[in-house]
Amino acid sequence: MELTAVRIDKPDDLNVVIGQSHFIKTVEDLHEALVGVGPYLRFGLAFCEASGPRLIRHSGNDDSLVELATKNAADLGAGHSFIVFLREGYPVNVLNAIKQVPEVCGIYCATANPVEVLVAETELGRGIIGVIDGSAPLGVETADDQAARKQLLRQIGYKL
Repeated sequence: MELTAVRIDKPDDLNVVIGQSHFIKTVEDLHEALVGVGPYLRFGLAFCEASGPRLIRHSGNDDSLVELATKNAADLGAGHSFIVFLREGYPVNVLNAIKQVPEVCGIYCATANPVEVLVAETELGRGIIGVIDGSAPLGVETADDQAARKQLLRQIGYKL
């Protein structure tokens, strides 16, 4: 078995969701779920088919994000994995919709942080073992940090 860390290539301002699914229908169902979140959301997605022609299936409503998702899916090369890039929205806006897609088995990460995906390769193929999402903590929040966190959530409209 060979273990590889694949760095997700993305601009700092983009959010990414990486998950595992099990069926070719994933591409259309993820597309429909994301479109249903709201008309403002821009996205591109790609899915690595694990049997049959084993193609990278792709869709979205932003050509540059579709291209980025397809490139990163090719770099991952892990069967039944999918990757979604988001603009004009955040993972918190789409995660429930993605999780409700019947083919989705699980989510590895949903983040704007730098991401490395740990991929194992055997004779059978490649699969995602896990992800490294951002950096390690530098400490524990203080009362001032808690107040700043609460203020930020209200400032960006996620809390009253």
